[in-house]
Amino acid sequence: MGSHSSRDVVRLAIPSHPRYLCMVRRVATEAAQHVGFSPDETKHIVLAIDEACSNVIKYSYAGDHTKRIMIALEMADGGLTVRLRDFGRKPDLGQIRSRRLEDVKPGGLGVHFMQTIMDEVEYDVSPRIGTELRMVKRRKCAVEDRGDEGIAGDRSQWKRI
Repeated sequence: MGSHSSRDVVRLAIPSHPRYLCMVRRVATEAAQHVGFSPDETKHIVLAIDEACSNVIKYSYAGDHTKRIMIALEMADGGLTVRLRDFGRKPDLGQIRSRRLEDVKPGGLGVHFMQTIMDEVEYDVSPRIGTELRMVKRRKCAVEDRGDEGIAGDRSQWKRI
């Protein structure tokens, strides 16, 4: 795991075109690895972020590639917080849901992936223009990750990383 202060933030501003999502995936991969997520957890986190950006392009901006998506990746000892900010059409929060998994067809699972992978997914539609999506993925206790079950002591006293 890399060395970082209690909270380091990396910010990106990308055009709302799918060709720039590869850059977001690269930075998100580095951020998740820096915090100490496993390769599998990292792949899942990156998938959730990619789906969120794709949804902004498709729904908030209706495919308009001239807009901007602002992304902040906050790396902390306890995990990763991702904030995506768009300046497009606000979602109807009552309508945000994935399609039924029984409906076998392409697309429509981005929200399902985001909600399944991340520990928290919250939409803030309070800005005058656009929406901010906040997603959080917390790390498990490092001792649990190593499987050190034989260490004496109260688990509640162990630090989370």
